[in-house]
Amino acid sequence: MAMTEFLAYVPIFSELPDETLSKIERIGSCKTFSKNDVILMEEESGTALFVIMNGKVKVSRTSTDGREVILTILGEGDFFGEMAILDGLTRSATVVAIEDTELFMIQRNDFMTMLHEHPEISIALLQELTKRLRAADMKIKALSLKDAEGKVATVILQLADEIGKIKHGKVEIDKLPLQQDLANMAGTSRETISRTLHSFAKKGLVELDGNKLKILDYEKFRGMFI
Repeated sequence: MAMTEFLAYVPIFSELPDETLSKIERIGSCKTFSKNDVILMEEESGTALFVIMNGKVKVSRTSTDGREVILTILGEGDFFGEMAILDGLTRSATVVAIEDTELFMIQRNDFMTMLHEHPEISIALLQELTKRLRAADMKIKALSLKDAEGKVATVILQLADEIGKIKHGKVEIDKLPLQQDLANMAGTSRETISRTLHSFAKKGLVELDGNKLKILDYEKFRGMFI
């Protein structure tokens, strides 16, 4: 896939003409990270916006007692680093590659210039940030009010929305995060994750195949836990 084709696939650039996409390609640069590489550290200064060309990353923060709290998993076409770019403050989270990952990077000054020259990017960015805020609100509510099963289901639905592939009402999550990472997302233990996933499988709600998980009836599953 040509770079301009890829950029057109990214939500915040999807409405731009080919000429502008070519300009973005010229001002950006690519960088590759290996699995487990730290891409960004919480509290460091932010100088670039990152778009995932291929691979996956986890976005996390450290709790007051030193535990890792995973906020989200991002995949191809997703972007991160926008908060520090917009407000000029330090990074709000740590980002780590959970598989070999290639990123397209745009420096802060270049990105801010693009926002002034192309207001449609600003509108698309606001729409994406609003979507993330709604998802965060849903997760906060679920993790504070629901039982262990509801917490695990919320994380599965989050992953389905972010990295899942839907076909005929079924959603397949390829390369499910490690159970400890799922536990860090759900605010529970690895043992609870394992027990709950197998319970869902016994109830016919999901299928487990190694590190793949398939939600057999997405709308039914969502209706049970949202």
